[in-house]
Amino acid sequence: QAGKAFRKFLPLFDRVLVERCAAETVTKGGIMIPEKAQGKVLQATVVAVGSGGRGKNGEIQPVSVKVGEKVLLPEYGGTKIVLEDKDYYLFRDGDILGKYVD
Repeated sequence: QAGKAFRKFLPLFDRVLVERCAAETVTKGGIMIPEKAQGKVLQATVVAVGSGGRGKNGEIQPVSVKVGEKVLLPEYGGTKIVLEDKDYYLFRDGDILGKYVD
């Protein structure tokens, strides 16, 4: 599904394209949460990565995340991109706070 959209868009350098996870709409007890009360979703899945940025010595530093990994994003930042009616966000590799490990 995502493969077709990303043949048209590939991040450059140290940029990472992510898709935010869906917000929680129901509590564990089954109570519906209204949209205004839902918190900002900081977890996302990596859908495309650039080739890496240049270091001080001119060598290419690879991006620290891979496609398919779950990452933790900062509360603010990123550039919103709409591809095929879906919202994605573009972050620099250094802006990503961490990744989830199973």
